[in-house]
Amino acid sequence: MPVPRPNAHARNTVVAATPMAFVQAIARAYALRQLAPDAALAAAQIAPADLDRPGARITALQMEWLSAAAMQELDDEGLGWFARPLPWGSYGMLARASLSAPTLGVALKRWCRHHGLLTRDITLAVQTEGDEARIVLGEHRPPGGDGSLREFCFVSVLRNIHGLACWFVDSRIPLLGACFPFAAPPHAQAYRVLFDGPTRFDAEDTAIRFDARYLALPIKRDEAAMNQMLQRALPIQVRPYRRDRLLVQRVRQVLLNQPQDAHNADDLAALLHTSARTLHRQLKEEGATLQALKDEVRRERAMALLQRTNRPIKQIAAATGFLNEKSFIRAFKTWTGMAPGEWRAMR
Repeated sequence: MPVPRPNAHARNTVVAATPMAFVQAIARAYALRQLAPDAALAAAQIAPADLDRPGARITALQMEWLSAAAMQELDDEGLGWFARPLPWGSYGMLARASLSAPTLGVALKRWCRHHGLLTRDITLAVQTEGDEARIVLGEHRPPGGDGSLREFCFVSVLRNIHGLACWFVDSRIPLLGACFPFAAPPHAQAYRVLFDGPTRFDAEDTAIRFDARYLALPIKRDEAAMNQMLQRALPIQVRPYRRDRLLVQRVRQVLLNQPQDAHNADDLAALLHTSARTLHRQLKEEGATLQALKDEVRRERAMALLQRTNRPIKQIAAATGFLNEKSFIRAFKTWTGMAPGEWRAMR
């Protein structure tokens, strides 16, 4: 994979959110090999003096330049994490080996299994429990030998597999959360960008969580797409996918299971770990609207409760997410042309 040529304008027109701690980790990988990172830092337009500047940040593009230069110079895509270096192209090989899988779940399990052929220092596994899937990272040797690269390793590996998963199905896969076994670092706020769900530190394990239904999605990429992606693979770890192929299903599920917590777009968006503006835009791209989905779910639930129970209309209104009985009756008349009591009497 060729290293992109630095462009000062590109660097300065995007937000610098990547903590300098990750740059220091790459410098540490060079130190472990008794080499200097000067050329890689120069390729990413990072001044050596900035490594020790408190609170310093770099852009995602600078991190891409730095990582690509370091991986090639050290011939180690693990950047010092593992006892045995991972030669340039190792992660591309894992991606290729998973491409023929019929579904994302099979592809991720294959990727995790094959990662164990590259190194025994960590293990990765896909686990499912109910509606939730997890990718769990197990540690068997401290990254860097002394644990100095532990955070950088864990964050990078999980972002790598999450980014690849999104790329495989050409969809955003929103995370329900991430957890790490180390204490919250000084740059903990950066994790809001690194992982789009809530992050928990001092946890018992290392993992990311997401809706298990994504595992059933078919792989959308082919060999030609793989060849193109591998020309510049690092951005898949940070590329924001606009489309969420399960968004309509996820919205319906929340409206059905948590109607009292989703009265408006802001509340619903918060439950889905996104913004109301993004929610409306992505639903529009899927040919749906929040109001239409809300009406559909409420109508189905209201009719089921009216038909199968003897609960008072006021209770059914609350159970279907309406603020009061009057607004429920008004909406029901719009759906069916009659009041809830009249509709129930006809069943």
